[in-house]
Amino acid sequence: MKRLILMRHAKSDWSASGDDHSRPLNARGRDSAPAMGRWLKEHGWLPDEVLCSTATRTRQTLALLGLPEVATRFERALYLAEADEIIETLRSATGDTVLLLGHNCGIAECADALVNVPLDHPRFADYPTCATSVIQFDVADWAEIREGTGDCVDFAIPREVIAAGHSG
Repeated sequence: MKRLILMRHAKSDWSASGDDHSRPLNARGRDSAPAMGRWLKEHGWLPDEVLCSTATRTRQTLALLGLPEVATRFERALYLAEADEIIETLRSATGDTVLLLGHNCGIAECADALVNVPLDHPRFADYPTCATSVIQFDVADWAEIREGTGDCVDFAIPREVIAAGHSG
């Protein structure tokens, strides 16, 4: 059994100067990421490996989650990657529970492609910033994952997590 925690980066600051790759999180993003980290911990969704885009906003999201340190690979291929590129990168993972941090629209497309039944949540399809799904696969190795074979066992967005009192 393998478990994927698929997360879009937290809200970024569009007013920041510099290129897209170096765009940081905004205040809302800096609040959302820790809330989502607490949600992951409260539900026992803790990764033993992280695959993360090299962009500033994904790195900052990861740091603010406050999760225990585990083997982490920063992958340029995940920066603005499409679903097939994300899945290909995931196939190289070695952990049992992998947190993959990336960008839309690839993350939303990836979630939709991997699950066997689309999740009945109004925000699953558009995957807002810091949205997180937990998808399980009945495989022994990540190289074996195929589209449409994952069971989505959990999904959350920051607004709902914070409203439910997981913010601290």
